[in-house]
Amino acid sequence: MRCHYCFYHSLTNQREQSDYGMMSYATLEQLVKRGFEGATKSITFAFQGGEPSLCGLDFYYEFEKFIIKYNVNSIDVNRAFQTNGLVMDDLWCEYFIKYNYLVGLSLDGPEDINDLYRVDANGEGTFSRVLKTKELFDSHKVEYNILSVVNREVARHGKKIYQFFKDNGIRHIQFINCLDDLGNRQGSNQYSLTWQRYLKFLKDTFDVWYEDIMKNDVYVIRQFDNYIAMILGYPPESCNMNGFCSCQFVIEADGSVYPCDFYVVDEYRIGNVYENTLREMFESETTKQFINASIVENPKCLRCKWYQICRNGCNRERHDNLNEFCDAYYNFFNYAYERMIQIAKRLK
Repeated sequence: MRCHYCFYHSLTNQREQSDYGMMSYATLEQLVKRGFEGATKSITFAFQGGEPSLCGLDFYYEFEKFIIKYNVNSIDVNRAFQTNGLVMDDLWCEYFIKYNYLVGLSLDGPEDINDLYRVDANGEGTFSRVLKTKELFDSHKVEYNILSVVNREVARHGKKIYQFFKDNGIRHIQFINCLDDLGNRQGSNQYSLTWQRYLKFLKDTFDVWYEDIMKNDVYVIRQFDNYIAMILGYPPESCNMNGFCSCQFVIEADGSVYPCDFYVVDEYRIGNVYENTLREMFESETTKQFINASIVENPKCLRCKWYQICRNGCNRERHDNLNEFCDAYYNFFNYAYERMIQIAKRLK
């Protein structure tokens, strides 16, 4: 595919070597080995790209062999897979079911909205092919979430998109903000998300989600679920709500490692699985600087009544240590917080 807003493509263009091709079996084995060297209770292997299915299904059966070889301490293993859905078939579904994968399927909404920016290498829309994959997943009972990128057009149609997902039996949804190129301010592209559009999207989507929740018709929207959890005193499970960055160990095809998939550029390279252990990379100066840079707080945040639930959002969206969607979040919490309290009491 050639999604217009692909943040990963924009990152690779900033590297000295933009493309490392497909990961070899040798590198796959080395990263699995490193993972089990560093894991104590559990480990999660999450495959994304690009498009991770392009490695072919044999690649993943080799991965399972490496798990058996190196998981000598019987560590709990979690598996996740993010796909555009274009090459899925029965064999892929059987693999996902056998090894208990959580799959993310990318779909921005109805055809007119999805196909505006999510096109293939020939510039053709992808909606119909992705919807067939969704139906394939349903028939095999694959556990999946829909991942929808909130770009400028998506943000105009929150209620329409939510209703579309409902009409198609989709109950688990993750909305992620569309990112502009690293180093650019938000709003620099035709697909860019502005805080005004984002505020409309949050309000519109929350309104219909709230109505369903109060009718005991529960749809899982990851962002809203995290807000409710935080109100109930639980830590957020989404890293962009912690208020600081963490090291995710993102591994490129050549074995190079980065702390976050939003920062896969040369200056943030923390090592290589052939040369370094996870502990060495976690304790590297680059990792420490990456994390510490995200902890710097803006005085406006510290004075804000919503800071404990907003926490200044993802560091990738900040300019001068202030989230570029600050006004959207502030106005949204003013608008929705009392109803969030109602939901929290209901769930408690």
